[in-house]
Amino acid sequence: MSDGVVGAASLDVDQQQQRQAVFLQIYPRLSQDKAACCTLQVSPGATAAMVIQKAGVTLGLDMTSPYALLEVRQAEGEERRLGDTEMPVERVLLWPPGARKRHPQEKGYYFILQAQGGEGALGSETDNGGVPSLEECDDLCSLSTLTEDTILAALRLRFYKHNIYTYARGILVAINPFKFLPIYNPKYVMMYNNQPLGKLSPHIFAVADVAYHTMLKQQENQCVVISGESGSGKTQSTNFLIHCLTALSQKGYSSGVKRTILGAGPVLEAFGNAKTAQNNNSSRFGKFIRVNYLESGVVRGAVVEKYLLEKCRLVFRAKNERNYHVFYYLLVGASKEEQREFSLLQPEDYTYLQQEYFHLEDAEDLRHEFERLHQAMEMVGFLPSTKKQIFSMLSAILYLGNVTYTQSEDGQGLEAGPADVLSTLSDLLKVEESINQSIYLLCNHSINIFTRDSMAKSLYSSLFDWIVLHINHALLNRRDMEEAVSCLSIGILDIFGFEDFQTNSFEQFCINYANEKLQYYFNQHIFKLEQKEYQAEGISWSTIDYTDNLGCIHLISQKPTGLFHLLDEESNLPQATDDTLLDKFKQQHQDNPYFVPTTVMLPAFVIQHFAGKVKYQIKDFRKKNTDHMRPDIVALLRSSERAFMRQLIGSDPVAVFRWGILRATIRIIAAFNEAGSRRAVPGLVKCTSRRSIGELKRRPSSALQRLSSSLLDFSFDRSDDNPLEVFEDIFANYEKKKKSKASKHKQLIPTNLMNSRSLKHIVGLTLHDRASRSLLHPHQRKKPPSISAQFQASLNKLLETVGKAEPFFIRCIRSNAEKKEMLFDNALVQQQLRYTGMLETVRIQKSGYNAKFTFTEFLEQFKVLLPKEATTAPEDIANLLQKIGLGQSTYQIGKTKVFLKEREKQHLQDTLNKEVMRHIIILQRWFRACLSRSHFLYKKDAAIRIQRCWRAFRADTRCRAATVIQAAWRGSQKRTDYLRKRNSIKKMQTLIRNKQGRNRVRSRKRPNHKRRLAYARSGLMFNLKGSQESEFWSFPLPPMSPSPGVSGMGLSNQSEVNIRPRKPEVQVPTAISPYSYPLSSEGSGQPHNPTIRISPASRVSEKWNASLEREITNTNELRNLDEFLGNQVNELRTRAKELSATESIFLTATMQFRETIKGMYSVSKPHISYKGLMKGYQNRVSSLAEAKQQTEVQSVVNLFQSVLDGFIRGEIKRAEAGPVKVVLNRPNSPLDHMFSTYQVNIMQSCDLCGSYIWGMEKAYMCSACKLICHKKCLSKIINACSTRCDDGVPGHLHFGVQVCVLTSKTYPIPMVVQMMLEHVEMNGLYTEGIYRKSGSACHARELHQLLETSKTNYSIHTVTGLVKRWLRELPEPLLTFSLYNDFLHAVELPEQSEQLRAVYQKLDDLPPSNFNTLERLVFHLVSTSPFILPDSSNPPSSIQRCVEILILEQFRRYTEKMQEITELEFAEALAVNKLMLKRQNTVNRTLEEHFGSTITLL
Repeated sequence: MSDGVVGAASLDVDQQQQRQAVFLQIYPRLSQDKAACCTLQVSPGATAAMVIQKAGVTLGLDMTSPYALLEVRQAEGEERRLGDTEMPVERVLLWPPGARKRHPQEKGYYFILQAQGGEGALGSETDNGGVPSLEECDDLCSLSTLTEDTILAALRLRFYKHNIYTYARGILVAINPFKFLPIYNPKYVMMYNNQPLGKLSPHIFAVADVAYHTMLKQQENQCVVISGESGSGKTQSTNFLIHCLTALSQKGYSSGVKRTILGAGPVLEAFGNAKTAQNNNSSRFGKFIRVNYLESGVVRGAVVEKYLLEKCRLVFRAKNERNYHVFYYLLVGASKEEQREFSLLQPEDYTYLQQEYFHLEDAEDLRHEFERLHQAMEMVGFLPSTKKQIFSMLSAILYLGNVTYTQSEDGQGLEAGPADVLSTLSDLLKVEESINQSIYLLCNHSINIFTRDSMAKSLYSSLFDWIVLHINHALLNRRDMEEAVSCLSIGILDIFGFEDFQTNSFEQFCINYANEKLQYYFNQHIFKLEQKEYQAEGISWSTIDYTDNLGCIHLISQKPTGLFHLLDEESNLPQATDDTLLDKFKQQHQDNPYFVPTTVMLPAFVIQHFAGKVKYQIKDFRKKNTDHMRPDIVALLRSSERAFMRQLIGSDPVAVFRWGILRATIRIIAAFNEAGSRRAVPGLVKCTSRRSIGELKRRPSSALQRLSSSLLDFSFDRSDDNPLEVFEDIFANYEKKKKSKASKHKQLIPTNLMNSRSLKHIVGLTLHDRASRSLLHPHQRKKPPSISAQFQASLNKLLETVGKAEPFFIRCIRSNAEKKEMLFDNALVQQQLRYTGMLETVRIQKSGYNAKFTFTEFLEQFKVLLPKEATTAPEDIANLLQKIGLGQSTYQIGKTKVFLKEREKQHLQDTLNKEVMRHIIILQRWFRACLSRSHFLYKKDAAIRIQRCWRAFRADTRCRAATVIQAAWRGSQKRTDYLRKRNSIKKMQTLIRNKQGRNRVRSRKRPNHKRRLAYARSGLMFNLKGSQESEFWSFPLPPMSPSPGVSGMGLSNQSEVNIRPRKPEVQVPTAISPYSYPLSSEGSGQPHNPTIRISPASRVSEKWNASLEREITNTNELRNLDEFLGNQVNELRTRAKELSATESIFLTATMQFRETIKGMYSVSKPHISYKGLMKGYQNRVSSLAEAKQQTEVQSVVNLFQSVLDGFIRGEIKRAEAGPVKVVLNRPNSPLDHMFSTYQVNIMQSCDLCGSYIWGMEKAYMCSACKLICHKKCLSKIINACSTRCDDGVPGHLHFGVQVCVLTSKTYPIPMVVQMMLEHVEMNGLYTEGIYRKSGSACHARELHQLLETSKTNYSIHTVTGLVKRWLRELPEPLLTFSLYNDFLHAVELPEQSEQLRAVYQKLDDLPPSNFNTLERLVFHLVSTSPFILPDSSNPPSSIQRCVEILILEQFRRYTEKMQEITELEFAEALAVNKLMLKRQNTVNRTLEEHFGSTITLL
């Protein structure tokens, strides 16, 4: 019983474990062929070791070998090895809910089983006994082990980290993520600029940059070959390359060519791309874009070549595929007016657009794309009238599909209908409806349908050819037609990818043949030629096998049994059918390994391509190979009244163009003759009513509209009939448009290109594709070439062009077949890697030698590293390579060349750079030593001179000391003699005084007598008796003696005295001596106290001197002064009919003075004294006055001073009234960014919000750091511009520091520059040779140290020399290092207008501090340009020419503006005076009428 209980208990446990069992999906990654996956039922506690054991048993693996279990998390981009004790079920619980049950591989979370020693385990973790993790690498050649699995794992790891680009040495592998990634903004173009390949992370911009700089360095043409199957992203990669190349190559040259190149892409995509099952934007034609450059690297033009447009897509498509994009753009995005004009219907109403379950889920995107197409066509040069003609033609092609055929009533034939469709079609094509209806009437219904479709396809193909021709004409540069002008180019090949659909026809056959040729070219360049060169040089090399597809190419195109040639033979036989063609294929190639036969009942054949087997349906092969319109259809279209239609059908564009010119000339002559005859007959003139331009424009099909558009549009034939009476109005209107600066329709294509020579040149460039025009010829003497023959010829021409250039390869890979975002399909990617031979490519790139030098090239490039006596001998080169430590396996020396691997070449280049830098340092050290020694010798010589002078001074001092001693001794002797004599004299004086004293005592007893000593001494004659001559002029007198007794005599100690006569009453100020005393008449008890009176002229003079001390500290005061002086001058002009000499000098000097004031507007914070202005005015008047007019100078100056005083009083009153608040609308430039509007050409992302910026939208881009954002995101910026300096107050150092350090928001211009320029403009404007002559070096050093002091004590040439020194000592030029070369390239442009446009475009990219300083400096040079004497002996350099362009252009603008201001001011003064006179006349007339009526009443 116990045994039964135990058994029952164990059974319950087993059942419980089964209920808790979990299913795990395991995907093996093994070398042997095993099942794609296996499902295991394990318990929750099963370890990784148990799961590996169970999976091995299920898959039948040899368990003696170790295996590892990997956890894959694609969202995180990692593969992690599970330890033996880890439980996989616990890891599954951490996954998203959708991936836990059965965890399919599409969810991105699953387990992988692989061998313990295998590769492919990815992740950042490793265990001691586990599988080593594979590190992420940018280059597939860096992988330690090269297998298909390791390459696939490396690409998968990078893909899930959003790194879609990977290098294989010089080859770029690009995986299409089916999602836009924000890595194509302008800052990435700047980041990869002039960087070697491999230094930064892989990017398509790096390939474009290397191709561009390789072209400039080697002066050889380059080519970028983009290959891959349909849906791999080739078209988008082409757009990225074009965007980067134009951004790199513009060099300040704007826009005309760049805009056209960037606009051509969307136009060609709209008309040549369509949505397929594999790709939403699949190219249904091939194109080769060749961008031409000047030797300086400036783009100058381009050529677009197209190959094999898939015309059958217009009338038939596979399931879930669409027609060409442009039809949906037009039908969904057209306005109501355009819908009425072109008679547009809904998309589902057109037979050519109908498909099963038709629904446009992306209608909003289609509307946006239609707007983008409009902008792109304008960029290319299509005028509105041309666009209307193109859209009208598209509508007519769609209406052709709606033409149906029904049995006639009599049953004898077919009738075309419906009637409304035929009527609309006739109106769109401008053909007669009866002819249009009868042309289809053939007995066979299928033949009629085929004819209709053939007509539609031919029209669309002709329209596409015309658009390509127009684009090439817009991209043409006139220098391209000159054979003597050298030209460099970069070609970009974007050709259709390999295709394998459910139903493959003639188009897929041609497309896959083109891919076979490209694969052969790739194999030849990478494998065959490379290994052949190794063998020829005799180096040790083990041959790497690769799959050669030459046999498949011979199968298709080799004469005489190639499939193409058999197809042409059958196409020429009238009795042949598609079945006979298939039988001939099988009969000729049944033994060919690349031709796989099919069963007899299956109308198809299979070809073994390099990418796999493809089955082609033989149906319609012959028809598509000879697809062309019947001659009667061609004749019908040529009878159209629409000239545009005749251009499309014309077989030779040059002939059509010439015939159009001839026809227009004949019609113009006839119009003039008839107009002249009508003028000669009066009766005809009266009866003929001339229509106005407005009336003619209101006509629906106005002849004026057609002819006026022909004058401006790019057309070859304008043969429409025009009323002769309107020719005169037409020419008058055209001349008016030419003279008008703001013409509405601007001619975008240069006029000098609109000739038959340029058109012939373009047709000659694309001659290989013009053979299809012969299909439209109505009378063919010989049969036109077949479509396959044309395609082979154009493809051979293409490969010949590509073969002449140095190629760069980009391999595009489709990540998944469902077009899902960021999904990596291992099987699909591995299949593409396998058939493209990626493993062999990486192997030869890793084992091969990328760097090759001939012995002579090696010696020239690395001569610095070699000894002086080194030659081109291999021994010297080998010694050098061994000396720098290169391994024997990293290089080889052949018979004539040196082979190096890429890493070793970079190491050798770095060693060369270090050695060159060492030599530079030695030269610098030697130069500094020579300079120091010269300074030492100079100082030594100065010290010797000082010592010599000091010794001479000491000797002279001793001599003078002896002289002083001798003089002192002689003086002592003389003084002794003097003292002795003085004592003797004193004794004699004492005796005499005693005697006189006694005599004085005796005389006191005698009577007194009056003394008149004072009056006698004064020398003045006074009548103290009150006579009429008692008042005289007085002048100050010095005192008789300084004794105090003088003051006691009643004299006043006044400084000056005025004795006033009665007549005349004049006050004379006298203030000369401090010792002047007033005179008082004898007998007066009080002294005379005169008053000091100053005349009115003296008082005004003192007020003037006081007002002139005022300073101008605001630019508004300068403007007010300029306006005030202008009003005074205009008033003087209008008031005086004839000016006197003084007034003429005043008028001329004041106008020149106003120009000086205008030159000071750029000063942000001026400090200008009126005294300085007055001094400058006086100098100007002195220079203007002739010798005979020097007497008038003071009068003119006094007149101007009185005018200036009136202005100053007004300014003082305005200042006392208080400041006026002015709100300034300053442009928002957050955090020192320099934003400008930027038209986006490829989809980009906003650097702030991360959302998309669609093509042709407007965005804001910082020209310095290349930050790009929406307008609404400007307020979100929190990071300052990376190329700017932080704001701050300028420090004490003004020389040798960056401009941005010296500037701030308060000081936009460096203060030291502002001060010096102001001083030069105020004091030295008329100095000869201001900047040519140099000032005193000693004074310059003093001024350099005393920048804060006044500079009036220094000469003008000293200040200007210091300005030049400040510019020389800048660590970075004002034009900045990053833009310096762009300015130099701008000067090298051929046309002067292009130079000017390029220079001013680059000025906008300067930092604000540099721009403001340069603007102030150029303004200063413009104001002083007549006084700068250039040295014409030496030719100017490029930068001098650049500055000269700026100065001349600014001077021209300055002169024009001044002239306009003068004219406006004079006109304003005249108007004011006339209004005043009218007002006075009106008042006088009113008063007269009033008084007259009053007198009448009285």
